[in-house]
Amino acid sequence: LASYTFAHQVGHLYRAIAVSDPRLNAYVVTISTANQYPVGSRIDRETGKVTPPNITPTSSFLISWENDILIAKINNGTEVDGDQRLMDAKAQLEGLINSGKLPKGNQLLKINGRSTVLAGFLIANRLAHQYRSIAVFDPRLEKYVVTISHSPDYQIGQLLNGEHNLKPQPPIKVVLCGPANAGKTVLRDGLKSAILKLDSAPSDFFVISGCPDGDGSFYSETAQKYPELAKELKREYKAKFTPEFARAKARDIRTIKNSLLLFDVGGKIDVENQIIMSEATHAVILAKTEDDVRAWRDFCEHQLQKPLTIVAIIYSDFDGREDRIDDKYPILGGSVHHLERGEEVSGRPMIQALARKIVELTYP
Repeated sequence: LASYTFAHQVGHLYRAIAVSDPRLNAYVVTISTANQYPVGSRIDRETGKVTPPNITPTSSFLISWENDILIAKINNGTEVDGDQRLMDAKAQLEGLINSGKLPKGNQLLKINGRSTVLAGFLIANRLAHQYRSIAVFDPRLEKYVVTISHSPDYQIGQLLNGEHNLKPQPPIKVVLCGPANAGKTVLRDGLKSAILKLDSAPSDFFVISGCPDGDGSFYSETAQKYPELAKELKREYKAKFTPEFARAKARDIRTIKNSLLLFDVGGKIDVENQIIMSEATHAVILAKTEDDVRAWRDFCEHQLQKPLTIVAIIYSDFDGREDRIDDKYPILGGSVHHLERGEEVSGRPMIQALARKIVELTYP
């Protein structure tokens, strides 16, 4: 949301605007009227070197006009860098505009879809003055939020009713829990990637972090290429685990209406996690010992506001060389090996099996 508002407010003050992408260790030009900084080019964080954009079109970003709403979304299953996804968004947007399918001059433009910050800057700058106001859908609120306005009828930050599509069943909210240093963050990121590659995955699948340790969605991919930068950003973003944080995170989880939500939590059995995890419907336990499994299973089934359904109990075998799947139903059981920060783990057999198991929860 902020990328749209920010791009519109400062877009006229500079000939070019570049936004940091830690996964690339670079800034990516999102708005430009300067020849030396074409849209999509990278500016190295350390040297300032400008690398021209890759103009090879792919299908990593999709933009379309459906039911009077601009759908702008990442194409699930594609794996490209952020600058390439930006260029794909640019090509898709220009193609839609040139086709004449995107109406002009409307009072309000609504935008929906799982997008990126980089694409938000680009779309805002391109469309801000073709419409009197622009509102972007926020899945946490299940409403559109006005991000750009030239009209007295709409104020920035104003909430508008969203599309309330009837779902076949209540939202599925899966928490990844277990003791500290078991590899929950690595599992979360690998599981996210594995689910997004499944054709059966819900289009509104959503992932957030339920702990303030600084391991945002950027961390895993950044750590694979630039481990020192990832550590620096983690230190900068890390916050304290307080009751206030827990209540705010629980509120976020409670208000998310997407059909499938995945989130992780901190590694302690305490009041803060009790507050957050009480908003889940299902749990995956990742632990190293049987004692830890017993403690977290008791926490999930007996110490929350309502018992959680255990989807999987997985042992983290850091020194192992392969995964082991012991049971599939009713609870997925076994082990996953070497959950090392910065490694790509989405192809591991246990993570693939867990991804399928979680997506199956959404079947009516």
